[in-house]
Amino acid sequence: MRTLWCLCTMTSPTVLKTQGVGSSSTILKDYTGEQVTAKNLYAVLLGNKTAVTGGSRKVINSKPNDHIFIYYTDHGGAGALGMPNVPFVYAGDFIKVLRQKNASKSYSKMIIYVEACESGSIFEGLMPQDHNIYVTTAANAEESSWAAYCPGMEVPPPSEYKTCLGDAYSVSWMEDSETHNLKKETIKQQYEVVKARTAPRNESSIGSHVMEYGDRTFKDEMLFLYQGFDPAKSSITNRPLLRPSLKGAINQRDADILFMWEKYEQLNGGSEEKQRALREIKETVLHRKHLDSSIDFIGKLVFGFEKGPSVLDASRGSGQPLVDDWDCLKTMVSVTYPYLKSHKYATPCTLSASG
Repeated sequence: MRTLWCLCTMTSPTVLKTQGVGSSSTILKDYTGEQVTAKNLYAVLLGNKTAVTGGSRKVINSKPNDHIFIYYTDHGGAGALGMPNVPFVYAGDFIKVLRQKNASKSYSKMIIYVEACESGSIFEGLMPQDHNIYVTTAANAEESSWAAYCPGMEVPPPSEYKTCLGDAYSVSWMEDSETHNLKKETIKQQYEVVKARTAPRNESSIGSHVMEYGDRTFKDEMLFLYQGFDPAKSSITNRPLLRPSLKGAINQRDADILFMWEKYEQLNGGSEEKQRALREIKETVLHRKHLDSSIDFIGKLVFGFEKGPSVLDASRGSGQPLVDDWDCLKTMVSVTYPYLKSHKYATPCTLSASG
């Protein structure tokens, strides 16, 4: 018997969910709050129940014939995926876990969808092509992903919501899956749909480039083998989805500031609460500017005031991993805000490894 295992991680609500489709009709939150950690994520994926801390202690106890579908969404930076509890998920560590999973021969094939800024940097130059694992990411190794259904967009959220309800990449694949018969849609077809719906329009800077990594030899397989199947959709005739308007879309890194501003706008004028909200916004923006300028200044000190900016902004060629020294990158990310201009941390960590 083949079982489909689904693993979903997300920041809000903070939750890590696993599900063996066919073993239960209800999907429960297996790990929440402080239990959502990189350590637990790795243990769940590897099926290592003894390494799990807290939660339901449920793991992906997959067998050689099983399929695994993973959806990961959070903030991101160069070589790192956000976690509500530190440490973050780092590219080198995550790829090592995937190699261990492959060596255990405990699955047949796996699909991973990742929504995060610079999510391509987790797999670029690192993801093996012979592990029966296919990956798509919301963005390439150097760009932000984009929020969707935000206040001010052409398709805003309901008026009672003052925040973004999704992101362009995730909304695209979920809406596609919800409106199609997955027994008649291939992995490749969904990738092309999501890529087109998420991409920038007409030279616009709004949007991101959906990427694919790993083993692409089984893209002609049907999606239901990985995402399951709703019998109610068996009679659906698959039709192309309209490309959503990205007008007014928000860079994911600014989504929290948008939420803070919308909250500020709703408060009574002149109240202490409104003044406090405004101070919070100003402090957040100033903190970001301070960190950005600090990194730029360090670059000038290390590489020279003339060459510093260009050296920090330089990126490695396509197909190469972000850095050679992952311990260096972990240190850089852990001591400052990881989601702003974090690609600039990569250059020192590459040069330090090469001497």
